[in-house]
Amino acid sequence: MNDVATHDTAAEKKAAFEANKLSKRLHRQVGQAIADFKMIEGGDKVMVCLSGGKDSYALLDILLNLQQRAPVRFEIVAVNLDQKQPGFPEEVLPNYLRSRGVPFHIEAQDTYSIVKNLIPEGKTMCSLCSRLRRGILYRVAKELGATKIALGHHRDDMVVTLLMNMFFGSRMKGMPPKLVSDNGEHVVIRPLAYVAETDLERWAVHRRFPIIPCSLCGNQENLQRVQIKAMVRDWERQYPGRTDNMFNAMGHITLSHMTDRALFPFETIRATGRPDPQGDKAFDEDEDCANPVNAAGPQVVRWG
Repeated sequence: MNDVATHDTAAEKKAAFEANKLSKRLHRQVGQAIADFKMIEGGDKVMVCLSGGKDSYALLDILLNLQQRAPVRFEIVAVNLDQKQPGFPEEVLPNYLRSRGVPFHIEAQDTYSIVKNLIPEGKTMCSLCSRLRRGILYRVAKELGATKIALGHHRDDMVVTLLMNMFFGSRMKGMPPKLVSDNGEHVVIRPLAYVAETDLERWAVHRRFPIIPCSLCGNQENLQRVQIKAMVRDWERQYPGRTDNMFNAMGHITLSHMTDRALFPFETIRATGRPDPQGDKAFDEDEDCANPVNAAGPQVVRWG
């Protein structure tokens, strides 16, 4: 009996140690992303978009903790768009937010019916759903006086978006950690930019978030994004660190070694007789692969 108790105690201590280590890493990475891209400034009112999934729960959870020790004062308001999906448990998010003492707003708009009526059965719903959701959230942000809109996209989302644009859109375009909306009225931030999805999965289990599955698009298993995500996961299993390397590559771009004539003046290049730091040495494949830029991931420091 004593052996069993001792084993249970050891397991509990190990679990607590791992959870504490995970917590420190998540808060450090989110804090670093906020600092690196100046996502949050003094006096900001940050509207955290809460879907009921693990990512947005984790985003809100971490921001609430960082708010207590941040070097600047800022407000948080949680916003959920109730899209009137069949079976959506309307009470879950309000109950959770009240338990956390978070100011919140639930916006009820039947975008589900719109998407189902306009998109043929079996076709991808994401594009239309995303546009409708974005427009509504921008309006709500303006009504609430929010100065920043925080979304729960993480490192893996950003890498997958880059690959999707390359494979299917013929564009080298990713998902930025910070942007201004097309109409120029809103600043959108992604504080989870440095965070791995596997860490968010573990955090959701540890924190016991009341996850709400998306019945609108969550069962579309043949989506290109789902396939690319599975490919990235498989790569990571075979070659640990590859996802970090791809993400870091998005922040270390050598324009002279791409092919975009609008961004680099290839037509004006002339031999000068002087050494050029952007010359062919940067094309040394063996050396580049042997010395990847920041392969261990982004350098992190504490924010607050």
